Amino acid sequence: MASQICDICGAAEAVVRKVTRSFGKGSDLLVIEDIPVVSCSHCGESYMTAETMHEIERIKLHRAAFSVSKPVRVAHFA
Repeated sequence: MASQICDICGAAEAVVRKVTRSFGKGSDLLVIEDIPVVSCSHCGESYMTAETMHEIERIKLHRAAFSVSKPVRVAHFA
């Protein structure tokens, strides 16, 4: 993984990693995989770019066109 400049602290120790996030709950649940998140080992911050946030909103808005239904197991943290 190539390092890049962190937008928070300016160190050249940030890398892009892919994460999965869920939005909503119940019948409105949407899981988006492979979201790029910038993570800096120098300052410990993780953040998404404005472009990534806009794409997430676009996917959420057009969820029927971008998503497929899959059964998913759900556990409750007790």
